[in-house]
Amino acid sequence: MVLVKILGGIDCLSAAVFLCMIFGIEPWLRITLFCAGLLLMKGLFVLTGDVLSVIDIFASIILLLSLAFTISTTFLWIPAFLLLAKGLVSFL
Repeated sequence: MVLVKILGGIDCLSAAVFLCMIFGIEPWLRITLFCAGLLLMKGLFVLTGDVLSVIDIFASIILLLSLAFTISTTFLWIPAFLLLAKGLVSFL
């Protein structure tokens, strides 16, 4: 049960990083890489049959691409909402 809350906290932190990028606040490079790495690790749960882990892989790739390229805000809103929803549901 505690592990679910920790993983949900990672989702909420990653959603906060996405929201910072959307509103023009440049998040620290270390926290962006940290969130991208954790999301990629969480995305490996797709191998066990968890379908929602595809969202984590998708969000991790977008975070890594946003370091090198300017990503449209539409592609930043989608993972922000999905990760925030996953994170908040894990706290229920």
